Amino acid sequence: MTLVQNLPFFSIIIAMFSGILSCALSGKKARNLSLAVIAATTVMSAAVLRFCMGTGESYTYMMGHFPAPWGNEIRAGVLEGLTATVFGVVMLLSVLGGMDHTAEDVEGTKLNLFYVMIDLMLSSLLALIYTNDLFTAYVFVEINTIAGCGLIMIRQKGRSLSAAIRYMIMSQLGSGLFLIGLSMLYDVTGHLLMSPARAAVEAIEAAGSYEIPMLVILAVISVGLAIKSGLYPFHYWIPDTYGYATPTASAILSGLVSKGYIFLLIKIFYRVLGRENVVASRIVNVLFVFGLAGMLMGSLHAILEKDTRRMIAYSSVAQIGYIYMGIGLGTEAGMVAAVFHMFTHSATKALLFISAVGLYEVSGNKKDYKSLRGAGYRNPLAGIGFSVGALSMVGFPMLAGFISKLLFATSALQSPNKMIITLIGLAVSTTLNAIYFLRLVITLYSREGDRDARGAAERSAVSKSSWKLRLAVLCFIFLNLILGLKSQPIVQAIAAGLSTLE
Repeated sequence: MTLVQNLPFFSIIIAMFSGILSCALSGKKARNLSLAVIAATTVMSAAVLRFCMGTGESYTYMMGHFPAPWGNEIRAGVLEGLTATVFGVVMLLSVLGGMDHTAEDVEGTKLNLFYVMIDLMLSSLLALIYTNDLFTAYVFVEINTIAGCGLIMIRQKGRSLSAAIRYMIMSQLGSGLFLIGLSMLYDVTGHLLMSPARAAVEAIEAAGSYEIPMLVILAVISVGLAIKSGLYPFHYWIPDTYGYATPTASAILSGLVSKGYIFLLIKIFYRVLGRENVVASRIVNVLFVFGLAGMLMGSLHAILEKDTRRMIAYSSVAQIGYIYMGIGLGTEAGMVAAVFHMFTHSATKALLFISAVGLYEVSGNKKDYKSLRGAGYRNPLAGIGFSVGALSMVGFPMLAGFISKLLFATSALQSPNKMIITLIGLAVSTTLNAIYFLRLVITLYSREGDRDARGAAERSAVSKSSWKLRLAVLCFIFLNLILGLKSQPIVQAIAAGLSTLE
């Protein structure tokens, strides 16, 4: 085994020990260590991606070399490497862009704890991507939940405490169902490693036994992870959670955490239960219906919101619906579209939250969209960043969101029974997206009656915006353009990665 094949394990361990070490560091040192670790693990993930693309194969790494079912395996392939790299870039830019506001929002004595949670979040996300062991996945699901709750409540302003409590309750409900599903699966198959469990599932299917228990297992695991990822109608924790956390926490929770659970669900569908079995069970039809409902209802709620943070949060409900709708199509093309939209949403939603910070700075830190009138002139870069993110979510050509919706539309053509309703859902949802996003963009560039009315302090706020925020916005815009203009190799990598999951 080469050194690069050990990098997934090293990245998880380094992130975890970084969190432990940060407990004893000052806030500034913990911040610098966290940034260094995120950058290092992202480079490691890119190296794994390059290695797997070069070989065209995936591999597993058994820690401790214990045989199944007791072994703890890590699996890496093109899809895992690509996902970990994208997640690493988004987390690095989210931490960098919101760094100054984190220092303002979090009490100085607790600042190091914020970065402890960031490190644990990074470690858990990497583990969910790379693990080939179901129980290890559950352990890191819980670590992810604790880290997420810590990121929300550490702000201690506004409704952050109630948001954290709501997040914890819904997360524990999802985690509990996921654990019950895993327990039932272990009882039926006798395995927790994904590959041996898949072999046992195939034997069960061939024998025609345990049909009802396997259906229940599939349903319980799907519902558990759907709750964790915020699929409609299990979304009520999202507006407060994303709306009242720090900008960095909102960007990470919205852009990455929910996608980690969806990625785990996709892995279980392919590597444990078998995609054909999942499609045959009709569970995908349920996910399809709830995905469509999320696309529409999330957008309707966003239209009614005046607070831009909550509007962006409800937009996440709609975009998660897109992902589940793609999964629910039950085709390879639909799954490719769903995974690509995971990347699109991760990069774009983080861009929206980080850009919004710059707009608030020049609007008296007011969050309602009417108070942002003319903010695009007072902070041009933040205005451009937010506009790019908004147009991407609407589906403007050359941007990542356009490719996502194009992939969803073309994949619908391969599902005759769902084609019409999918295309109608895409059209209606896109129209609703345009209503609330373009309304806000127009507001940003609506000239005020008196350009001097807001005073010298607000007019000069843009000059006080840190270089970190500006750099993060620029990099997010660039990332969105890459996903939009260079989508073909990425789509091909996703398709190749999915083909090797089974």
